[in-house]
Amino acid sequence: MQDEQLIVIISAVAAAASFAAFALPFLNKSEKKQHYRDVISKKRKDLFNAAKDGTANANTNHANKTKESLAMFFKIQKMFGKFGEKLRDQMLQAGIRDPKAPMYFLLGRIILPIFLAGYGLLMFNKIENEFESTQILAIILALAAAGFFLPSILVKNHIQKRQIEINLNFPDALDMLLICVQGGIGLEQAIDRIAEEVTELSETLAEELGILSAEMGLLNDRRTALQDFARRVGSGAAKSFATAMIQADQYGTSVTNAMNIISEDLRDQRMQEAERKAASLPPKLTVPMIVFFLPGLFYIILGPLYLKFKYGG
Repeated sequence: MQDEQLIVIISAVAAAASFAAFALPFLNKSEKKQHYRDVISKKRKDLFNAAKDGTANANTNHANKTKESLAMFFKIQKMFGKFGEKLRDQMLQAGIRDPKAPMYFLLGRIILPIFLAGYGLLMFNKIENEFESTQILAIILALAAAGFFLPSILVKNHIQKRQIEINLNFPDALDMLLICVQGGIGLEQAIDRIAEEVTELSETLAEELGILSAEMGLLNDRRTALQDFARRVGSGAAKSFATAMIQADQYGTSVTNAMNIISEDLRDQRMQEAERKAASLPPKLTVPMIVFFLPGLFYIILGPLYLKFKYGG
């Protein structure tokens, strides 16, 4: 009876796990779409309020918010012009859209070194050791340097991951966008439709395209919206797309031809990147093969010979 109960329990757990594995992707898709809608609705509301208040464009609004947030910390707004804009661009490329994010970033670069250095001093005071003063000073300086560069490293890693994801999925989104434009749909409506369609494929790309659609729909200047998109994303694919769309709008050339050329170019770049990674794989595998594979192989080949010569027979 106990064995039968155990079998029933295991079967029930396996059935529940199978159902969860089947249902989880659908729940995840709905969560991604809901998050996308929340982000885009908030962006549209901000743009509408900015237009209602008489603001010329969202780019100027974001720049003013950035400078104000930096001035809150440094009290001198003139000292942070281009640096503040560059830092704000890095925050946007990392997906951090809070206007006060640059201030928090700079606070982290100040507080973390002090905290780590103080923690190191506290540990050295509590632990009895025979370290020399120069060694202690070197360790404290290393901890302070790690705390200073850690926020920058985290932000750059996040930017790199987002750009890789966007570059990987942007050609497919551009093909769908090309089909919509060739079908007679306007560029703003096509971008909005494709942004919602690619939510399941890439949430990052969907958010950026959705924000671009909102800016193009609510702002009078399409050129500014495309420039903001390229600056906000920062990847080569986004910059190429924005440049081609701006030139097509400026000189009156065909948008579909420009999209077709960009799509082919991005696919070639993606193939070249895949070939580069494939070519770099053998050198990367050399050390793991020497360390983990060859000792076992030598043991299997030479082990019987060693036993044969040692024990005879």
